Amino acid sequence: MISLQKYLKQSATYKVFSHFMLLFSDFLDTVGKIAQIGYHVLKCILRGEIDKKELITQCDRFGVSSLPITLSIVGMTSIIVASQVAHEMVKQGGSGFVGLLMTILIVREVGAIMSGFAITSMIGSSLASELATMRVTEQVDAIDVLGVDSIRYLFVPRVLSGMIMMPFVVIVASVVGVLLGAVTSDLFAGLTYRAYFDSAWLGLYMKDLGVCLLKAMTFGATISLISCTCGYFASGGAKGVGIATTKAVVWSFIAIVVWDMVFAILFFF
Repeated sequence: MISLQKYLKQSATYKVFSHFMLLFSDFLDTVGKIAQIGYHVLKCILRGEIDKKELITQCDRFGVSSLPITLSIVGMTSIIVASQVAHEMVKQGGSGFVGLLMTILIVREVGAIMSGFAITSMIGSSLASELATMRVTEQVDAIDVLGVDSIRYLFVPRVLSGMIMMPFVVIVASVVGVLLGAVTSDLFAGLTYRAYFDSAWLGLYMKDLGVCLLKAMTFGATISLISCTCGYFASGGAKGVGIATTKAVVWSFIAIVVWDMVFAILFFF
């Protein structure tokens, strides 16, 4: 019996199952910590316990510093989609719907999703590594010893900056994406700018813009909260910083996709 148990523990199936259970346990632990920290951050925001100077610094970091990479990713995605869609639609006699399709696609999905991925890669990883370094070098412990609420001091400006600046980033990225879609449609399919923009407004409503902004705020808060939480609970020296950063990026990507699915079900089904 003992030899059988020993054999099973050495099998590939058992190792895969054990690894899966370890990841699932880590997922539940991470979700619990994020919910706990999020509740504390929300209370601080509602009470007005905000460091305005630090908030401005984090807004500059979250919004202005991330614009180049965000615009590059959203712009190139729009060019790729438009180069394939415009040519086929014009060939099939659907030139009057190219602008409509591109605008809805960018405003509803591409602008927010690609911006979220770009900001997670650049800002989210930076937030996680920053707080993880502070944790493993005992700077967070020093803040707590001084009697300062480390969650209010470290989390609130970063989470609030994500909520404030993410809609701004998504709006700019979406405008750039729509414009590049028009240029690409003209170059690849010969579609005039007037035909593109005349159809762009046919299916775009205030509801789409409102959902886009709400989604952007949610993405911004989620990226900041997950990244800061993963960094805040890091341990194990330099290796722990790397693990926390990787975990922050992975969970932020998953959270963005899940939130996008929730918004699609709530507002467009």
